[in-house]
Amino acid sequence: MDSTDLSFFAAVARSGGITRAASALGTVPSNVTQRIRRLELQLGVPLFYRHRRGMTLSAAGERLLPYAATVEQALADACKATQAGGAPAGPLAIGAMETTAALRLPDMLVRYATEYPEVDLTLRTGTSQEMRDAVLARTLDAALVAATVIDAPAQPELIAESVGVEELVIVTAPWVAVFGPASIWSSLTDAKLIVFRDGCSYRDLLEAVLQRRGVARLRLMELGSLDAIVGCVRAGIGVSLLPRAVVEPLAADGSLAMHRLPDGAGTVETWCVRRRDTLASAALEAFLQRVRLQYAEAAGAPAFGIGDGSVSPDRKLINVV
Repeated sequence: MDSTDLSFFAAVARSGGITRAASALGTVPSNVTQRIRRLELQLGVPLFYRHRRGMTLSAAGERLLPYAATVEQALADACKATQAGGAPAGPLAIGAMETTAALRLPDMLVRYATEYPEVDLTLRTGTSQEMRDAVLARTLDAALVAATVIDAPAQPELIAESVGVEELVIVTAPWVAVFGPASIWSSLTDAKLIVFRDGCSYRDLLEAVLQRRGVARLRLMELGSLDAIVGCVRAGIGVSLLPRAVVEPLAADGSLAMHRLPDGAGTVETWCVRRRDTLASAALEAFLQRVRLQYAEAAGAPAFGIGDGSVSPDRKLINVV
């Protein structure tokens, strides 16, 4: 069995068709067709069902796919091993939550790209669940996700490292009255929660906190970007839960108000996850070092104390009991 044939098989399985696989592999469709037929003849079973919309895996193909992925990964790791100790280079696919990408990565990525020009870095954003699943599926080398989506016993394939902590705050328009021990929860009874799509860890946390406080009727408005969420909150359409460090600069003009969650519920770790069975390339190791440094520098910023429900005059942040 030829490893190249297995790579072509895996490409067809991922793309669902010969033409798309050929495009991804940088070859012609006839070459892909020939290799798939040869592999099926060698194994004596059909690996795909052919139909007008493309190709789907047969039962035998489903069983073969994990082995093909393992062979592909082993070859990639062999390449990385021979390059170990050298300068970071080659492709690197990283995932991150959109808020993390907006807050922690811009300056770091500029420095990284300047220091390692031979690395072809791709950054993909999405929910924590999407990014975790992409790492499990080997379409990302690593991802920055909220710790709430990591279940070590259920996901032994992952190595997860805590890289920093974010404080999440409820964000509202400035005229939303939330002072006092209970008024925020009653005021949110009919409010719209402006959130990212399902799978967002911050959204899950906000829903859980509100339900624990007796806010049973949750009206959701899903948006696809941080800018859109902030714009709708600023307009008074609803409220959201976002990292304080993201909101604080935007609230400097008084157009937003931030409200700290009680009992430390707003403190959430950010973890970097990657597959345990994949060798970390020099490019990935250099990226992880940069991420750790970025969060360490952020952790060294002056913190403000927790009060008794008053407004911090320099930070405009309300402590909710």
